[in-house]
Amino acid sequence: MTAADTHCPYCALQCAMTLTATPDGRLPVEVSGRDFPTNRGGLCKKGWTSAELLARGDRLTAPLMKQPDGSFAEASWDEVLDRIADSVLTLREKHGPDAIGVFGGGGLTNEKAYQLGKFARIALRTRLIDYNGRFCMSSAAAAANRAFGLDRGLPFPLADLDTADTVLVLGSNMGDTMPPFVQHLQGARAQGGLIVVDPRRSTTARLADDGAGMHVQPVPGTDLALLLGIAHVVIAEELYDRDYVDERTVGFAAVRRSVASWWPARTESVTGVPAETIRALAQRLAGSSSAYILTGRGVEQHVDGTDTATAAINLALLLGLVGRPGSGYGTLTGQGNGQGGREHGQKSDQLPGYRKITDPAGRAHVARVWGVDPADIPSAGVPAVQLLARCGIDGGVRMLMVHGANVVVSAPDVSQVRAALGRLDLLVVSDFFLSETAQLADIVLPVLQWAEEEGTMTNLEGRVIRRRRAATPPPGARSELWIMRELAARLGAPGTWSLDPSEVFDELARASAGGLADYSGLSHALLDSGAEAHWPYPAGSSGTPHLFRDRFAHDDGRARLVAVRSRRQETPRGSELSLITGRLLTHYQSGTQTRRVAELNDPTPRIVAQLHPVTARDRGIAAGSRIRLRNVRGVVDAEVAVTEDIRPDTVFLPFHYAGAESANLLTSAKTDPHSSMPEFKNAVVTVEAIAGAE
Repeated sequence: MTAADTHCPYCALQCAMTLTATPDGRLPVEVSGRDFPTNRGGLCKKGWTSAELLARGDRLTAPLMKQPDGSFAEASWDEVLDRIADSVLTLREKHGPDAIGVFGGGGLTNEKAYQLGKFARIALRTRLIDYNGRFCMSSAAAAANRAFGLDRGLPFPLADLDTADTVLVLGSNMGDTMPPFVQHLQGARAQGGLIVVDPRRSTTARLADDGAGMHVQPVPGTDLALLLGIAHVVIAEELYDRDYVDERTVGFAAVRRSVASWWPARTESVTGVPAETIRALAQRLAGSSSAYILTGRGVEQHVDGTDTATAAINLALLLGLVGRPGSGYGTLTGQGNGQGGREHGQKSDQLPGYRKITDPAGRAHVARVWGVDPADIPSAGVPAVQLLARCGIDGGVRMLMVHGANVVVSAPDVSQVRAALGRLDLLVVSDFFLSETAQLADIVLPVLQWAEEEGTMTNLEGRVIRRRRAATPPPGARSELWIMRELAARLGAPGTWSLDPSEVFDELARASAGGLADYSGLSHALLDSGAEAHWPYPAGSSGTPHLFRDRFAHDDGRARLVAVRSRRQETPRGSELSLITGRLLTHYQSGTQTRRVAELNDPTPRIVAQLHPVTARDRGIAAGSRIRLRNVRGVVDAEVAVTEDIRPDTVFLPFHYAGAESANLLTSAKTDPHSSMPEFKNAVVTVEAIAGAE
């Protein structure tokens, strides 16, 4: 190999990079940035250090089987695959097919995500599959589907933001989570139009300093009320685009009634955002020639996350931004293939191409591609939180297969998740490191890393891109495609189970044909030619970089303005604080990868809580001391950083740490009724100094 053009293994920005053999051989490859519309040659620290993961000494290189004493011993592939297949057949016979569950991941390639959905439904015959994207994009997806009839994170290329004079960012800290994104905000900053809504003065919020824009710091959990208040001003002051609303939407009257009571003074009383700021936000957005509204997990990971994202969409529709050249609404996909991973069958209620599993025509189409009877495709399953809760209970899941997820760090109320996994008859985890979830497994299957495989990913713009092999994997590691083929053969599953990612992609393209997420015009060969490839990309087309220019995906072509209302959430009482969680610059998701790279882990090796100086003083807490955060679900001890960047009624924890440092020991498994998104971003805790701690 001389060089391979590929993409970063981390977030959905999917920055382009070139991998070349290292002259000294210390690492299998070295990384250099490559010009690409999202990153323009730049990479963040995670991207620059990504090759370190390929040379780790603790890389899994052989299947592992849990021994009676709790230790692991290496086993042969035949031994572990035979045991898995035998367990499936036994449990299926004794308890039915839904005794087996599958939990997927938003980092899997399109090919593996597609094949995993197919494998679950026609090899395992279970309906119980969902994935960790449920914890990421589900509220935004639910909101977009009901408003537009279609969910794509950004319905426009990211580079369109370059010329915006106003960008409203709600609940995203891209300055830390995807730093190369920031260059696309420079136009808005130059015009004084970067508006960041966040209870913390995050890295992104600081970009709005010194005349570059505005940082709005609401009470945690009140983003929906804030959006209703802004919409009230837009309608009351007749700042909305009347022609656009009349010609391209339905539902205006109901939305007007729903925001009528959210006058600025009332909104201020709930959110803490001054009434004059609320008016200024509405007027700035309405007066801009090029404006965008972007949402992220901070406003979506709530039990009202779908309604909050809907309120942001309503505001964008009232202003006529969606589908208008130079303006728009979008949501920022987090995981590397969070977009593609949910399009082609990992979600409990979807078949490839964003087809609803309850749609008879969609079932018939996919069944033809798979070579099965439509009746052989199971019905809809249950979302991730409910799937994990079923583990080990009577009549529930007895065996769980986990692919590309670390649920005992990333799931809410993780004490309950750990207990549930411990009740299983068999836990099988596929990973390339012994993650915290893998440590609990009965069988661990070593799989390939990003630079060792071919395939495709779909980034936050809906752009389908190529992942290319640049390094030789350890002899004992296998692709998930190989694992699924071997198990499908042992289970007597129908259909074809190719090992060639390009052939799997071709099948995915046929299965998606005619669906909302239509990939039928795409192939590895076309992507290798350098073609721009934004889905939908039906056969014979050139793709769709810009959605909604002429019509929305509902049958009548109009968007839905959906009336939503703010509901009272759990709020602190007395000396309690609101806990919010989020990411750090040098870490990613559950930390399985980044906590293994010294350059990334050394700056922040342990969990650190952020407290406001007034909050710390009132509790006798000094900077650098240790504190205890507690609620009905759990306890977390952390070092404290005292900073004015956070509200006095709030405490912040990063969620990358494991064991007793897991922030999700404190978060709630309550879910949004529309999306089944857990309440990650707002829990109520008490905070106290730990006596005698230095």
